[in-house]
Amino acid sequence: MDKFTRLEGVAAPLMRSNVDTDVVIRIQRLVELPRDELGPYCFESIRYRPDGSENPDFIGNEAAYRGAPILLAADNFGCGSSREGAVWALMGMGVRAVIAPSYGDIFFNNCFQNGLLPVVLPLAEIERLAEETRAAPGNARVTIDLERQVVVSPRGREVRFEIEPKRRHAMLNGLDDIGVTLTHRERIAAWQAKDKTERPWVWLSGAAR
Repeated sequence: MDKFTRLEGVAAPLMRSNVDTDVVIRIQRLVELPRDELGPYCFESIRYRPDGSENPDFIGNEAAYRGAPILLAADNFGCGSSREGAVWALMGMGVRAVIAPSYGDIFFNNCFQNGLLPVVLPLAEIERLAEETRAAPGNARVTIDLERQVVVSPRGREVRFEIEPKRRHAMLNGLDDIGVTLTHRERIAAWQAKDKTERPWVWLSGAAR
């Protein structure tokens, strides 16, 4: 997983509430495609018209917001089914961070397992970010500084956000749950050596090593 320390870029204001994971990526695409090919189908139902052409009303199709690494959203982003593919699709589209007032619980957890940062800010602050972004489309930049835990608006306002310390540490160091576990290799090895002495029958041939 890539480290996340500081991200600066265009923020696309998709100011919708209750964007569920089926809107982010249809289940059929997860069946048909590997994770690294999901990007073109992210937000498929609102990104394209029925004939396959681009929907001009979708913010990500505007020239100023194509490939934007930051997504601004309203309440309950990523609600619905527990598909990790929603995070894969967003990352395939180029998104590295979402700023929303609240998230679907499972989607929120999946973000941290894949290196996509979900920032929680009050809706009023996000609406101000969207307003500043819209004032200079394509030129306005938002900065997310995870080390300082601040979002810097296009006009230089700094807004602090909270994040669980363990998750912040994991993101800064590019660690998913397995990576975090492996930082304790020495303690794990010491426990195994001790257990082999105290319960040798558990470590007989064919048992886990």
